[in-house]
Amino acid sequence: MCMDHTFKCSCGAQEVSITFRCEILPPETLMGLYCPVCSKGVTFNPDTMIADNGWILEYEMDIARLMAKSLPAEHLRNLSPEVIFDEDYCSWRGIYPNDHMDSLREKEEIVSIARVNPKQYLQEIKAWANTRMERLKGQGWRKAHERVTV
Repeated sequence: MCMDHTFKCSCGAQEVSITFRCEILPPETLMGLYCPVCSKGVTFNPDTMIADNGWILEYEMDIARLMAKSLPAEHLRNLSPEVIFDEDYCSWRGIYPNDHMDSLREKEEIVSIARVNPKQYLQEIKAWANTRMERLKGQGWRKAHERVTV
């Protein structure tokens, strides 16, 4: 089971949902969260941080290593900020901060078609998903690049 937790960035201007895959790592793994505004004053450390389109997530790697016993062997051997973020052990809930709310809003109209014309619904939801992912890739979101189009 994945639970999400809400965190504020360092300057307090942004609040985002972070998911912790299977609750393997605790919320204390996220030591710092910096939005595009407050990240400008941060010295990036690739040993503890991941950058995503102006945002920086800083991990407490000692806690991650201590709690990572339940990770698959290949993730445990190569535990890094990239593995933690890309494998959703401590990452955005969705493709970017607050994506889960934006995507629901975006597809509300398409979902209404499902009851009336299921075939059209399937075509439109596929087109929406592919177009959206290409847009997010173009914007530079890290998780958009790992997804495969439908």
